[in-house]
Amino acid sequence: MNMSDTLPISSFDDQIIKKIGSRYNEPEWLIESRVRSLYNYKTLPDETSPLFNKYTIANILDSSRFTVALDLTTHELDDELRRRRDEIRHGIVITQIGKSIEVKGLSKSLEREGLVIRDVMSALADKEYGEIIRIASSRMDTSEDRFLALEHALFNSGLFIYIPRDMVLDEPITIIRSLPYDCSIVERNIIYAGGSSRVRIVQELYARDINDSDESRDAIKEAYFESNECYIAENADVEVITTQGMSDGIAYFTNRKAFIARDARFKSYLGLFGGSLSRCKVDNMLDGFGANAEHFNVLFGSNAQAFDVTANMIHLKANTRGRVLSKAIVRDTARSLFKGMINIKKDGKGSESYLAGHAILLNKGARADSIPALEIETNEVKATHSASVAQMDEEQIFYMMSRGMSREEAKRAIVFGFIEPLLKRLSIDARIYTIYLVDCKWRGRPLLLRSDDVMREIWEVEEESRRIESDIFEKHYKYR
Repeated sequence: MNMSDTLPISSFDDQIIKKIGSRYNEPEWLIESRVRSLYNYKTLPDETSPLFNKYTIANILDSSRFTVALDLTTHELDDELRRRRDEIRHGIVITQIGKSIEVKGLSKSLEREGLVIRDVMSALADKEYGEIIRIASSRMDTSEDRFLALEHALFNSGLFIYIPRDMVLDEPITIIRSLPYDCSIVERNIIYAGGSSRVRIVQELYARDINDSDESRDAIKEAYFESNECYIAENADVEVITTQGMSDGIAYFTNRKAFIARDARFKSYLGLFGGSLSRCKVDNMLDGFGANAEHFNVLFGSNAQAFDVTANMIHLKANTRGRVLSKAIVRDTARSLFKGMINIKKDGKGSESYLAGHAILLNKGARADSIPALEIETNEVKATHSASVAQMDEEQIFYMMSRGMSREEAKRAIVFGFIEPLLKRLSIDARIYTIYLVDCKWRGRPLLLRSDDVMREIWEVEEESRRIESDIFEKHYKYR
Protein backbone atom coordinates (compact mmCIF):
# COMPACT_ATOMS: atom_id res chain seq x y z
CA MET A 1 0.00 0.00 0.00
CA ASN A 2 1.49 3.29 -1.15
CA MET A 3 0.94 6.20 1.24
CA SER A 4 0.24 8.47 -1.73
CA ASP A 5 -2.76 6.33 -2.74
CA THR A 6 -6.36 7.32 -2.40
CA LEU A 7 -8.86 4.77 -1.14
CA PRO A 8 -12.65 4.70 -1.13
CA ILE A 9 -13.99 5.10 2.40
CA SER A 10 -15.71 1.75 2.01
CA SER A 11 -12.30 0.06 1.52
CA PHE A 12 -10.89 0.97 4.94
CA ASP A 13 -10.68 -1.82 7.49
CA ASP A 14 -8.83 -2.53 10.75
CA GLN A 15 -5.70 -3.75 8.99
CA ILE A 16 -5.37 -0.65 6.83
CA ILE A 17 -5.92 1.57 9.88
CA LYS A 18 -3.15 -0.27 11.74
CA LYS A 19 -0.76 -0.08 8.78
CA ILE A 20 -1.29 3.64 8.45
CA GLY A 21 -0.81 4.09 12.21
CA SER A 22 2.41 2.09 12.12
CA ARG A 23 3.65 4.04 9.09
CA TYR A 24 3.29 7.35 10.95
CA ASN A 25 4.35 6.02 14.38
CA GLU A 26 1.00 6.87 15.92
CA PRO A 27 0.56 6.04 19.61
CA GLU A 28 -1.28 2.84 20.46
CA TRP A 29 -4.21 4.66 22.07
CA LEU A 30 -4.84 6.56 18.81
CA ILE A 31 -4.75 3.43 16.66
CA GLU A 32 -7.22 1.75 19.03
CA SER A 33 -9.43 4.83 18.91
CA ARG A 34 -9.36 4.80 15.10
CA VAL A 35 -10.30 1.10 14.94
CA ARG A 36 -13.14 1.57 17.41
CA SER A 37 -14.40 4.63 15.53
CA LEU A 38 -14.28 2.83 12.17
CA TYR A 39 -16.44 0.07 13.63
CA ASN A 40 -18.94 2.67 14.85
CA TYR A 41 -19.02 4.31 11.43
CA LYS A 42 -19.79 1.04 9.68
CA THR A 43 -22.49 -0.05 12.14
CA LEU A 44 -24.32 3.19 13.04
CA PRO A 45 -27.25 4.62 11.07
CA ASP A 46 -27.02 8.07 9.51
CA GLU A 47 -29.13 9.47 12.36
CA THR A 48 -28.90 7.90 15.82
CA SER A 49 -31.47 10.04 17.65
CA PRO A 50 -34.79 8.17 17.95
CA LEU A 51 -36.53 11.54 17.90
CA PHE A 52 -34.93 12.76 14.68
CA ASN A 53 -34.16 9.56 12.76
CA LYS A 54 -37.16 10.10 10.48
CA TYR A 55 -35.91 13.54 9.51
CA THR A 56 -32.41 13.34 8.10
CA ILE A 57 -31.04 14.54 4.79
CA ALA A 58 -27.64 12.88 5.19
CA ASN A 59 -28.98 9.59 3.82
CA ILE A 60 -29.55 11.05 0.36
CA LEU A 61 -25.84 10.67 -0.25
CA ASP A 62 -23.68 7.55 0.00
CA SER A 63 -20.61 8.79 1.85
CA SER A 64 -18.80 5.45 1.42
CA ARG A 65 -18.17 6.11 -2.27
CA PHE A 66 -15.86 9.06 -1.63
CA THR A 67 -12.10 8.58 -1.89
CA VAL A 68 -9.69 9.74 0.81
CA ALA A 69 -5.97 10.39 0.30
CA LEU A 70 -3.74 8.48 2.71
CA ASP A 71 -1.17 11.28 2.57
CA LEU A 72 -2.41 14.70 1.49
CA THR A 73 -0.34 16.65 -0.98
CA THR A 74 -0.01 20.42 -0.88
CA HIS A 75 -1.73 22.49 -3.52
CA GLU A 76 -1.30 26.18 -4.23
CA LEU A 77 -3.79 28.83 -3.22
CA ASP A 78 -5.52 30.32 -6.22
CA ASP A 79 -5.15 34.04 -6.86
CA GLU A 80 -8.44 34.97 -5.17
CA LEU A 81 -7.64 33.17 -1.92
CA ARG A 82 -4.08 34.49 -1.92
CA ARG A 83 -5.52 37.99 -2.23
CA ARG A 84 -7.94 37.25 0.59
CA ARG A 85 -5.10 36.07 2.83
CA ASP A 86 -2.95 39.10 2.10
CA GLU A 87 -5.70 41.66 2.72
CA ILE A 88 -6.24 40.52 6.32
CA ARG A 89 -4.04 42.98 8.20
CA HIS A 90 -4.93 42.24 11.82
CA GLY A 91 -4.44 39.26 14.09
CA ILE A 92 -3.09 35.84 13.17
CA VAL A 93 -3.89 34.30 9.78
CA ILE A 94 -3.65 30.54 9.27
CA THR A 95 -3.78 29.11 5.77
CA GLN A 96 -4.59 25.41 5.49
CA ILE A 97 -3.42 23.96 2.18
CA GLY A 98 -3.69 20.21 1.91
CA LYS A 99 -2.03 18.75 5.00
CA SER A 100 0.29 21.65 5.75
CA ILE A 101 -0.46 24.98 7.39
CA GLU A 102 1.06 28.43 7.03
CA VAL A 103 0.85 30.93 9.88
CA LYS A 104 1.16 34.70 9.48
CA GLY A 105 1.21 37.20 12.34
CA LEU A 106 2.19 34.85 15.19
CA SER A 107 4.74 36.92 17.12
CA LYS A 108 7.66 35.49 19.07
CA SER A 109 6.28 37.07 22.25
CA LEU A 110 3.00 35.16 21.90
CA GLU A 111 4.92 31.94 21.31
CA ARG A 112 7.00 32.57 24.44
CA GLU A 113 3.78 33.15 26.40
CA GLY A 114 2.59 29.71 25.32
CA LEU A 115 0.31 30.18 22.30
CA VAL A 116 0.58 27.09 20.09
CA ILE A 117 -0.70 26.71 16.52
CA ARG A 118 0.27 23.45 14.80
CA ASP A 119 -1.12 20.88 12.45
CA VAL A 120 -2.84 18.19 14.50
CA MET A 121 -0.62 15.34 13.27
CA SER A 122 2.60 17.00 14.46
CA ALA A 123 0.89 17.92 17.74
CA LEU A 124 0.05 14.24 18.26
CA ALA A 125 3.72 13.37 17.79
CA ASP A 126 4.72 15.86 20.50
CA LYS A 127 4.79 14.33 23.99
CA GLU A 128 3.17 17.27 25.80
CA TYR A 129 0.47 18.14 23.27
CA GLY A 130 -0.15 14.51 22.38
CA GLU A 131 -1.06 13.89 26.02
CA ILE A 132 -3.49 16.84 25.94
CA ILE A 133 -5.13 15.38 22.83
CA ARG A 134 -5.27 11.92 24.41
CA ILE A 135 -7.09 13.26 27.50
CA ALA A 136 -9.43 15.30 25.28
CA SER A 137 -10.16 12.25 23.12
CA SER A 138 -11.27 10.29 26.18
CA ARG A 139 -14.24 12.66 26.43
CA MET A 140 -15.40 11.96 22.87
CA ASP A 141 -17.89 9.17 22.30
CA THR A 142 -17.91 8.27 18.62
CA SER A 143 -20.88 5.96 19.08
CA GLU A 144 -23.03 9.11 19.31
CA ASP A 145 -22.86 9.86 15.60
CA ARG A 146 -21.85 7.97 12.49
CA PHE A 147 -20.00 10.84 10.84
CA LEU A 148 -18.21 11.81 14.04
CA ALA A 149 -16.95 8.22 14.06
CA LEU A 150 -15.78 8.57 10.45
CA GLU A 151 -13.91 11.78 11.24
CA HIS A 152 -12.11 10.23 14.22
CA ALA A 153 -11.28 7.05 12.32
CA LEU A 154 -9.77 8.54 9.16
CA PHE A 155 -8.55 12.06 9.93
CA ASN A 156 -5.05 12.86 8.69
CA SER A 157 -5.05 16.65 8.85
CA GLY A 158 -6.39 19.50 10.95
CA LEU A 159 -5.36 22.17 13.43
CA PHE A 160 -4.30 22.14 17.05
CA ILE A 161 -4.67 25.53 18.75
CA TYR A 162 -3.65 25.92 22.39
CA ILE A 163 -4.37 29.18 24.22
CA PRO A 164 -2.62 29.20 27.63
CA ARG A 165 -4.18 30.34 30.87
CA ASP A 166 -4.84 34.10 31.21
CA MET A 167 -3.93 34.88 27.59
CA VAL A 168 -6.20 37.52 26.05
CA LEU A 169 -6.10 37.93 22.27
CA ASP A 170 -7.79 41.15 21.17
CA GLU A 171 -7.37 40.40 17.47
CA PRO A 172 -8.92 37.27 15.90
CA ILE A 173 -7.25 34.11 14.68
CA THR A 174 -8.42 33.74 11.07
CA ILE A 175 -8.31 30.35 9.34
CA ILE A 176 -8.57 30.13 5.55
CA ARG A 177 -9.20 26.53 4.52
CA SER A 178 -8.73 25.72 0.82
CA LEU A 179 -9.82 22.24 -0.26
CA PRO A 180 -8.23 20.31 -3.12
CA TYR A 181 -10.47 19.03 -5.90
CA ASP A 182 -9.06 15.53 -6.40
CA CYS A 183 -10.10 13.77 -3.16
CA SER A 184 -12.18 14.11 -0.03
CA ILE A 185 -10.72 15.57 3.15
CA VAL A 186 -11.15 14.14 6.65
CA GLU A 187 -9.77 16.34 9.39
CA ARG A 188 -9.90 17.01 13.10
CA ASN A 189 -9.51 20.45 14.61
CA ILE A 190 -8.84 20.83 18.36
CA ILE A 191 -9.03 24.11 20.26
CA TYR A 192 -8.00 24.27 23.91
CA ALA A 193 -8.59 27.51 25.82
CA GLY A 194 -6.97 27.75 29.25
CA GLY A 195 -8.58 29.29 32.32
CA SER A 196 -9.49 33.00 32.07
CA SER A 197 -8.26 33.20 28.46
CA ARG A 198 -10.08 34.99 25.65
CA VAL A 199 -9.95 34.30 21.91
CA ARG A 200 -12.03 34.77 18.76
CA ILE A 201 -11.48 32.34 15.89
CA VAL A 202 -12.82 32.98 12.38
CA GLN A 203 -12.86 30.03 9.98
CA GLU A 204 -13.42 30.59 6.25
CA LEU A 205 -14.05 27.45 4.17
CA TYR A 206 -13.61 27.42 0.41
CA ALA A 207 -13.36 24.81 -2.34
CA ARG A 208 -12.56 25.03 -6.00
CA ASP A 209 -15.43 24.72 -8.45
CA ILE A 210 -15.34 21.14 -9.69
CA ASN A 211 -18.89 20.91 -11.02
CA ASP A 212 -19.85 23.85 -13.18
CA SER A 213 -22.96 22.62 -14.92
CA ASP A 214 -24.83 19.90 -13.07
CA GLU A 215 -26.73 21.08 -9.99
CA SER A 216 -28.01 17.68 -8.86
CA ARG A 217 -26.87 16.08 -5.63
CA ASP A 218 -25.92 12.97 -7.62
CA ALA A 219 -23.13 15.01 -9.23
CA ILE A 220 -21.32 15.61 -5.91
CA LYS A 221 -17.69 14.58 -6.46
CA GLU A 222 -15.98 15.06 -3.12
CA ALA A 223 -16.68 15.76 0.54
CA TYR A 224 -15.14 17.60 3.47
CA PHE A 225 -15.53 15.75 6.77
CA GLU A 226 -14.59 17.84 9.79
CA SER A 227 -14.55 17.30 13.55
CA ASN A 228 -14.25 20.58 15.48
CA GLU A 229 -13.62 20.18 19.22
CA CYS A 230 -13.41 23.02 21.75
CA TYR A 231 -12.24 22.46 25.32
CA ILE A 232 -12.92 25.61 27.32
CA ALA A 233 -11.52 25.87 30.85
CA GLU A 234 -13.00 27.81 33.75
CA ASN A 235 -13.83 31.47 33.14
CA ALA A 236 -12.53 31.41 29.56
CA ASP A 237 -14.28 33.37 26.80
CA VAL A 238 -14.23 31.77 23.33
CA GLU A 239 -15.99 32.65 20.09
CA VAL A 240 -15.82 30.53 16.94
CA ILE A 241 -17.17 31.93 13.66
CA THR A 242 -17.42 29.77 10.53
CA THR A 243 -18.50 30.79 7.03
CA GLN A 244 -18.87 28.06 4.42
CA GLY A 245 -18.62 29.26 0.83
CA MET A 246 -17.80 26.03 -0.99
CA SER A 247 -18.66 25.55 -4.63
CA ASP A 248 -21.03 23.03 -6.20
CA GLY A 249 -19.85 19.44 -6.24
CA ILE A 250 -18.82 19.46 -2.56
CA ALA A 251 -20.59 17.83 0.40
CA TYR A 252 -19.84 19.33 3.81
CA PHE A 253 -20.10 17.18 6.95
CA THR A 254 -19.12 18.72 10.27
CA ASN A 255 -19.45 17.70 13.91
CA ARG A 256 -18.84 20.49 16.42
CA LYS A 257 -18.59 19.70 20.10
CA ALA A 258 -17.70 22.13 22.89
CA PHE A 259 -17.04 21.27 26.54
CA ILE A 260 -17.62 24.41 28.61
CA ALA A 261 -16.32 24.52 32.18
CA ARG A 262 -17.35 26.55 35.23
CA ASP A 263 -18.22 30.20 34.49
CA ALA A 264 -16.85 29.90 30.96
CA ARG A 265 -18.52 31.55 27.97
CA PHE A 266 -18.73 30.10 24.47
CA LYS A 267 -20.34 31.61 21.39
CA SER A 268 -20.43 29.84 18.04
CA TYR A 269 -21.76 30.93 14.66
CA LEU A 270 -22.20 28.88 11.49
CA GLY A 271 -22.97 30.56 8.15
CA LEU A 272 -23.89 28.01 5.49
CA PHE A 273 -24.07 29.28 1.92
CA GLY A 274 -22.19 26.94 -0.44
CA GLY A 275 -21.84 23.27 -1.32
CA SER A 276 -24.46 20.89 -2.66
CA LEU A 277 -25.12 19.16 0.66
CA SER A 278 -24.29 20.33 4.19
CA ARG A 279 -24.81 18.16 7.25
CA CYS A 280 -23.88 19.86 10.54
CA LYS A 281 -24.23 18.60 14.09
CA VAL A 282 -23.47 21.00 16.96
CA ASP A 283 -23.26 19.85 20.60
CA ASN A 284 -22.62 22.34 23.40
CA MET A 285 -21.88 20.58 26.68
CA LEU A 286 -22.41 22.96 29.61
CA ASP A 287 -20.15 21.06 31.97
CA GLY A 288 -19.53 23.53 34.79
CA PHE A 289 -21.55 25.60 37.25
CA GLY A 290 -22.50 28.92 35.64
CA ALA A 291 -21.32 28.00 32.13
CA ASN A 292 -22.86 29.96 29.26
CA ALA A 293 -23.18 28.99 25.58
CA GLU A 294 -24.83 30.52 22.54
CA HIS A 295 -25.08 29.03 19.05
CA PHE A 296 -26.36 30.85 15.97
CA ASN A 297 -26.60 29.74 12.37
CA VAL A 298 -27.78 31.31 9.13
CA LEU A 299 -28.22 29.26 5.96
CA PHE A 300 -29.21 30.36 2.47
CA GLY A 301 -30.12 27.57 0.08
CA SER A 302 -30.76 27.88 -3.66
CA ASN A 303 -30.99 25.64 -6.72
CA ALA A 304 -30.97 22.03 -5.40
CA GLN A 305 -28.89 22.59 -2.25
CA ALA A 306 -29.74 20.60 0.88
CA PHE A 307 -28.93 21.48 4.50
CA ASP A 308 -29.30 19.25 7.57
CA VAL A 309 -28.48 21.09 10.82
CA THR A 310 -28.74 19.70 14.35
CA ALA A 311 -28.04 21.85 17.42
CA ASN A 312 -28.04 20.39 20.93
CA MET A 313 -27.70 22.42 24.13
CA ILE A 314 -26.90 19.98 26.94
CA HIS A 315 -26.98 21.33 30.50
CA LEU A 316 -24.92 18.98 32.67
CA LYS A 317 -24.43 21.26 35.69
CA ALA A 318 -26.46 23.77 37.70
CA ASN A 319 -27.11 27.42 36.85
CA THR A 320 -26.02 27.14 33.23
CA ARG A 321 -27.37 29.32 30.41
CA GLY A 322 -27.90 28.35 26.77
CA ARG A 323 -29.35 29.87 23.61
CA VAL A 324 -29.76 28.44 20.10
CA LEU A 325 -31.13 30.48 17.19
CA SER A 326 -31.34 29.30 13.58
CA LYS A 327 -32.52 31.23 10.51
CA ALA A 328 -32.96 29.58 7.10
CA ILE A 329 -33.61 31.22 3.74
CA VAL A 330 -34.62 28.77 1.01
CA ARG A 331 -35.46 29.28 -2.66
CA ASP A 332 -35.72 27.35 -5.96
CA THR A 333 -35.86 23.62 -5.06
CA ALA A 334 -33.49 23.85 -2.09
CA ARG A 335 -34.26 22.08 1.17
CA SER A 336 -33.37 22.86 4.78
CA LEU A 337 -33.88 20.82 7.93
CA PHE A 338 -33.22 22.14 11.43
CA LYS A 339 -33.37 19.86 14.49
CA GLY A 340 -32.81 21.38 17.92
CA MET A 341 -32.69 19.89 21.40
CA ILE A 342 -32.50 21.39 24.88
CA ASN A 343 -31.47 18.68 27.34
CA ILE A 344 -31.26 19.62 31.02
CA LYS A 345 -29.80 16.77 33.06
CA LYS A 346 -30.49 15.85 36.68
CA ASP A 347 -27.68 18.08 37.98
CA GLY A 348 -28.83 21.06 35.89
CA LYS A 349 -31.07 22.68 38.49
CA GLY A 350 -31.45 26.43 38.07
CA SER A 351 -30.54 26.37 34.36
CA GLU A 352 -32.15 28.48 31.64
CA SER A 353 -32.26 27.66 27.92
CA TYR A 354 -33.92 28.93 24.75
CA LEU A 355 -34.08 27.39 21.28
CA ALA A 356 -35.63 28.74 18.10
CA GLY A 357 -35.60 27.62 14.47
CA HIS A 358 -37.25 29.77 11.80
CA ALA A 359 -37.29 29.51 8.01
CA ILE A 360 -38.59 31.65 5.15
CA LEU A 361 -39.46 30.19 1.73
CA LEU A 362 -38.94 32.43 -1.29
CA ASN A 363 -40.98 30.30 -3.71
CA LYS A 364 -43.28 27.29 -3.71
CA GLY A 365 -40.63 24.80 -4.84
CA ALA A 366 -38.48 25.32 -1.74
CA ARG A 367 -38.89 23.23 1.40
CA ALA A 368 -37.95 23.73 5.04
CA ASP A 369 -38.62 21.87 8.28
CA SER A 370 -37.89 22.93 11.85
CA ILE A 371 -38.11 20.46 14.73
CA PRO A 372 -37.42 21.75 18.26
CA ALA A 373 -37.46 19.47 21.31
CA LEU A 374 -37.01 19.51 25.09
CA GLU A 375 -35.77 16.83 27.48
CA ILE A 376 -35.94 18.00 31.09
CA GLU A 377 -34.73 15.69 33.88
CA THR A 378 -34.98 18.05 36.85
CA ASN A 379 -37.10 20.89 38.23
CA GLU A 380 -36.53 24.59 38.92
CA VAL A 381 -35.45 25.33 35.34
CA LYS A 382 -36.59 27.54 32.48
CA ALA A 383 -36.65 26.05 28.98
CA THR A 384 -38.56 27.36 25.96
CA HIS A 385 -38.52 26.69 22.24
CA SER A 386 -40.17 28.03 19.10
CA ALA A 387 -40.26 27.17 15.39
CA SER A 388 -41.82 28.54 12.22
CA VAL A 389 -41.73 27.98 8.47
CA ALA A 390 -43.54 30.45 6.23
CA GLN A 391 -43.79 31.69 2.67
CA MET A 392 -42.78 35.26 1.95
CA ASP A 393 -45.71 37.58 2.68
CA GLU A 394 -47.16 38.92 -0.58
CA GLU A 395 -48.85 41.79 1.24
CA GLN A 396 -45.50 43.00 2.54
CA ILE A 397 -44.05 42.79 -0.97
CA PHE A 398 -47.02 44.72 -2.39
CA TYR A 399 -46.70 47.40 0.29
CA MET A 400 -43.00 48.00 -0.40
CA MET A 401 -43.57 47.98 -4.17
CA SER A 402 -46.22 50.66 -3.67
CA ARG A 403 -43.48 52.75 -2.02
CA GLY A 404 -41.25 52.58 -5.08
CA MET A 405 -39.27 49.35 -4.62
CA SER A 406 -39.02 46.74 -7.34
CA ARG A 407 -40.30 43.27 -6.50
CA GLU A 408 -36.74 41.96 -6.19
CA GLU A 409 -35.72 44.84 -3.91
CA ALA A 410 -38.75 44.22 -1.72
CA LYS A 411 -37.97 40.52 -1.36
CA ARG A 412 -34.35 41.30 -0.51
CA ALA A 413 -35.43 43.79 2.17
CA ILE A 414 -37.76 41.20 3.71
CA VAL A 415 -34.95 38.62 3.81
CA PHE A 416 -32.59 40.98 5.62
CA GLY A 417 -35.38 41.96 8.01
CA PHE A 418 -35.93 38.27 8.70
CA ILE A 419 -32.32 37.64 9.78
CA GLU A 420 -31.78 41.01 11.51
CA PRO A 421 -32.79 39.82 15.04
CA LEU A 422 -30.12 37.13 14.83
CA LEU A 423 -27.51 39.48 13.34
CA LYS A 424 -27.88 41.82 16.30
CA ARG A 425 -26.56 39.09 18.61
CA LEU A 426 -23.41 38.44 16.57
CA SER A 427 -20.02 40.08 16.94
CA ILE A 428 -19.31 42.78 14.37
CA ASP A 429 -17.21 40.65 12.02
CA ALA A 430 -19.69 37.74 11.99
CA ARG A 431 -22.52 40.19 11.34
CA ILE A 432 -20.73 41.90 8.46
CA TYR A 433 -19.52 38.67 6.87
CA THR A 434 -23.08 37.29 6.96
CA ILE A 435 -24.57 40.41 5.37
CA TYR A 436 -21.88 40.27 2.68
CA LEU A 437 -22.38 36.57 1.85
CA VAL A 438 -26.17 36.80 1.82
CA ASP A 439 -25.82 39.70 -0.61
CA CYS A 440 -23.37 37.66 -2.73
CA LYS A 441 -25.77 34.75 -2.81
CA TRP A 442 -28.69 37.01 -3.69
CA ARG A 443 -26.85 38.64 -6.59
CA GLY A 444 -25.13 35.49 -7.85
CA ARG A 445 -21.58 36.61 -7.00
CA PRO A 446 -18.84 34.19 -5.85
CA LEU A 447 -19.10 33.21 -2.17
CA LEU A 448 -15.73 34.66 -1.26
CA LEU A 449 -15.08 37.24 1.44
CA ARG A 450 -13.06 40.12 0.06
CA SER A 451 -12.35 43.75 0.90
CA ASP A 452 -14.19 45.26 -2.07
CA ASP A 453 -16.50 48.27 -2.28
CA VAL A 454 -19.47 46.24 -1.05
CA MET A 455 -17.59 45.05 2.04
CA ARG A 456 -16.32 48.55 2.80
CA GLU A 457 -19.82 49.98 2.50
CA ILE A 458 -21.21 47.36 4.90
CA TRP A 459 -18.43 48.14 7.40
CA GLU A 460 -19.15 51.88 7.18
CA VAL A 461 -22.89 51.40 7.70
CA GLU A 462 -22.31 49.08 10.64
CA GLU A 463 -19.80 51.36 12.35
CA GLU A 464 -22.03 54.39 11.83
CA SER A 465 -25.01 52.51 13.24
CA ARG A 466 -23.07 51.60 16.37
CA ARG A 467 -21.77 55.15 16.73
CA ILE A 468 -25.32 56.55 16.56
CA GLU A 469 -26.54 54.05 19.17
CA SER A 470 -23.68 55.07 21.45
CA ASP A 471 -24.39 58.79 20.95
CA ILE A 472 -28.09 58.37 21.72
CA PHE A 473 -27.30 56.60 24.97
CA GLU A 474 -24.68 59.10 26.06
CA LYS A 475 -26.69 62.23 25.15
CA HIS A 476 -30.21 61.33 26.20
CA TYR A 477 -29.88 59.08 29.21
CA LYS A 478 -28.40 60.33 32.43
CA TYR A 479 -28.28 58.63 35.79
CA ARG A 480 -28.18 60.62 39.04
